[in-house]
Amino acid sequence: MTADGPPLELPQRLEEAQKRFAAPWLRRLPELTAQVATDWDVTVERPVTPGGRASLTLLVRGATGEPLTLKLLPSGAAAEHEAEALRVWQGRGAVRVMRGDGARGALLLERARPEVSLRSLPEAKAVLETLSVAHRLWREPGSGHRLPDVSEVTAPQVALLRSAADAEPDLGETVEEALAMRARLLAEGPDETRILHGDLRQGTVLASHSERAQWLAVGPHPLVGERAYDLARPVRDRLHDLVASSGAAAVTRRRVRSLADATEVDAERLRAWAFYRAVEAAVRAVAEGRRRDAEALLEFTTWL
Repeated sequence: MTADGPPLELPQRLEEAQKRFAAPWLRRLPELTAQVATDWDVTVERPVTPGGRASLTLLVRGATGEPLTLKLLPSGAAAEHEAEALRVWQGRGAVRVMRGDGARGALLLERARPEVSLRSLPEAKAVLETLSVAHRLWREPGSGHRLPDVSEVTAPQVALLRSAADAEPDLGETVEEALAMRARLLAEGPDETRILHGDLRQGTVLASHSERAQWLAVGPHPLVGERAYDLARPVRDRLHDLVASSGAAAVTRRRVRSLADATEVDAERLRAWAFYRAVEAAVRAVAEGRRRDAEALLEFTTWL
């Protein structure tokens, strides 16, 4: 597939997630892909499927045939933040960024292997590798960074959570508890600031396409803040497997303790961020019509 090749077929997951929130961007994606491919002299092989819900990822080849990845996002700011963090990391724990165009929400990235993530490993090994990658990413930000902090990232979520509670009264008590936790966490923040991945989980750590590293993080939603915020996402890794298993509550509480111990993070702050982030994710799932995901996320909050 090239810029002049057959029509681009968008992954179903992306279309379902964005048709209500970024329909104009979805309609422009085939044309935008062709434009960026031409401007950057890359040949598009195929989209990554099932792919993500917030961006289009394509496997491409550079002018000399090198395997690369082209990523397109609906928000220019998101692309600029991702490029900034990837440049800071310089390939240590994450894929390298080759080119970026914030105005078009486009990133040209080192290729990883999208079909092989840490989810392919046994649970215990996957957790260790997740932490290994995380430790390489958690660097102190420079004084001139432009990344948002945890407060800025979560502030727009407050109105959405309250709206969800108004629309679905059954969510009211859980939402209020989550918002109270957020307020307390931000008011009593620890004395640390690190660059965070923002969406760190086993599914966003992929096998490297080269020999320079074994595992590389992809798809960051970078921000600055405390490590407990980043660790909150791995607490609920393999959630649907947990829901289907016995003893899920005990497993979840052990995860909180082991992740906190392994990183010297306060376990109570980790538990609270895990609760807040799960409730916020559940509200988004409801908005996107993913009821099964929302139910699993809300069940997860009861285990904490």
